[in-house]
Amino acid sequence: MKYIHFLLLITLISCKGQNTKSLDDKHTNDLIHETSPYLLQHAHNPVNWNAWNDEVLAKAKTENKLILISVGYSACHWCHVMEHESFEDISVAKVMNDNFINIKVDREERPDVDKVYMNAVQLMTGSGGWPMNVIALPDGRPIWGGTYFRKKEWVSALNQISKVYTEDPDTLYEYADKLEQGIKSLDIVQLNTNEPVFNKGFIKSTVKKWSRHFDPNNGGTNRAPKFMMPNNLHFLLRYAYQTNDVKLQNYVNLTLTKIAYGGVFDQIGGGFSRYSVDNKWHVPHFEKMLYDNGQLVSLYADAYLITKNKLYKDVVIETLKYAKRNMTTDNGAFYSSLDADSNNTDGNLEEGAFYVWNKVQLKHILGEEDFKIFKDYYNINNYGHWEHGKYVLIRKDDDASIIKKHNITSVVLAEKKAKWKNTLLKERNKRDHPRLDDKTLTSWNALMLKGYIDAYRVLGDKDYLAAAKKNADFIINNQLRKNGGLNHSYKNGKSTVNGYLEDYATTIDAFIALYENTLDEKWLTTARDLATYTFNHFYDENNKMFYFTSSQDKSLISRNMEYRDNVIPASNSIMAKNLFKLSHYFDDKHFSETAMTMLNNVKPEIQKYPSGYSNWLDLMLNYTNPYYEVAIVGNNAQQKLAALNRTYIPNKLIVGSTIANDKLPLLQNRYDPNKTLIYVCVNKACKIPVEDVNKAILLLNE
Repeated sequence: MKYIHFLLLITLISCKGQNTKSLDDKHTNDLIHETSPYLLQHAHNPVNWNAWNDEVLAKAKTENKLILISVGYSACHWCHVMEHESFEDISVAKVMNDNFINIKVDREERPDVDKVYMNAVQLMTGSGGWPMNVIALPDGRPIWGGTYFRKKEWVSALNQISKVYTEDPDTLYEYADKLEQGIKSLDIVQLNTNEPVFNKGFIKSTVKKWSRHFDPNNGGTNRAPKFMMPNNLHFLLRYAYQTNDVKLQNYVNLTLTKIAYGGVFDQIGGGFSRYSVDNKWHVPHFEKMLYDNGQLVSLYADAYLITKNKLYKDVVIETLKYAKRNMTTDNGAFYSSLDADSNNTDGNLEEGAFYVWNKVQLKHILGEEDFKIFKDYYNINNYGHWEHGKYVLIRKDDDASIIKKHNITSVVLAEKKAKWKNTLLKERNKRDHPRLDDKTLTSWNALMLKGYIDAYRVLGDKDYLAAAKKNADFIINNQLRKNGGLNHSYKNGKSTVNGYLEDYATTIDAFIALYENTLDEKWLTTARDLATYTFNHFYDENNKMFYFTSSQDKSLISRNMEYRDNVIPASNSIMAKNLFKLSHYFDDKHFSETAMTMLNNVKPEIQKYPSGYSNWLDLMLNYTNPYYEVAIVGNNAQQKLAALNRTYIPNKLIVGSTIANDKLPLLQNRYDPNKTLIYVCVNKACKIPVEDVNKAILLLNE
């Protein structure tokens, strides 16, 4: 047991070591046959890496060898550091190859594997992250794990574990038994048999408890690093609006402004990095993930709709310019991420090298006169300094302050800003670009698809709608199988990996939104069909929740249920909201009862950790306030829909048609060839229809 005690107490230290034995000869392992950019990055390590598959797992059992499972993703900075320090080192590779069956996993391609072993690491160490490294028995059950290790610690741990496995394997099997039970106990939701009771007081007290962790100076949570957590802010934005909570409105707007001013938002090229390492949103961890950007477009679009703050509109526009320029394929699909690292001027990989500037560069590129204003606008000073004379552009003052200080007009400042961005973007593009993860993930594509739809809904730019439709067509034509199921990943013309609940939940959500903005019924019926498929392959009749993996997938140690919201909302919370809406569209009692039961199941957990249940709280708002069904029927339905969308009304769904259409219950017997009527209903009980959009809005605010 002393060995186990030693292994579990290894400290995870995140500082760089020296690679004393580098790779001299070209090696090629089995990852060369994969399509994942992350796996291909390791295809020439001297480690005998394998992809996760049945054959490799069977080999471990046959040879009775421990399995070393290393999980990461292509944009992960510390994954690259550990690769360089350890996995490219021949002496380290020998230890790994002699004692283990080595498996590399792209967490984005196989989130099911990632979730199971991340649960194990969190149980063993109390924390988690990537790279994630786990040692498992030949049957796949974990016995040890952690995140980033320096080379010396890594080799020492591997040797210790190998020694224990050789001399006292029973100890490891006993520990694996206990850990397995712990893993299986996580992410299990009990059926709540109490009567569902959702009220405003519950939400109010939950938000009050949550607010203790708000940062009153910089927004977000009162700690560093700071993650943007779009769904948390989206719920708080809606809740503050619906309750007219001015203090909360100010907090949300402070947060959105500070993020938009910060280095975490690319001030030159648009788009967001994953998080800020400090508490003022200044220095980002420079990787850019599709899922963040899609959700943040939706958030800032709604924030602009409420406030008409031009800053928010600019963020939406610039982020979608970035998405179109850097993350979009010719067939309308979206890539996954951009790496944090790129080659610096010395040809070495360096975090943030593509994005940062020094004073000499900026003065030379912009000229002395423009630099005087630029340095105040983007804080080329102590406030904006990062390290070693490098600056991450960050704003502190609004435009009015800069205009006053430099005695210029708003028109002049706008012209200068456009010129600065154009000039610096061209200059920056001469540098080596960060590596692109060019696989396409269905779930993340659906999040960006939803972002485009929300931007169209608010700003009315038809190019955004065209991009959304093109991406939706890509999903239908490439990721939707003939049997009605979805695949998760796509690359090089090949659709792979059976879809996870997140793929269905996000796609259904996006397709409902696409219907609500086009009134094209095929998107709504496809959403319903996908929901039916999830009931057939993911649903647990016992607790009325959905598993993350399909019943068709091979079993892992544990079949978990994702129900806690994170940077991306939990797939179960998205599904519950989908079923709530679909139940209204199709008058489906089963959908309705399931959504309510799911919310009731997680309710006991919500107040313990409010920020982990923000999407569930958003659903709860639908039960604690009137929820409107708005039917727009007639020749001018599209025009009236566009006019209605210029007002923020979160507690509604849209159904409509320009022709006589009795397929949907909410449209039956409502078409008048001579008028375009707007019906405002609650639970199918409708007020007298009106033709004027403003009158309809008044009915929605009664």
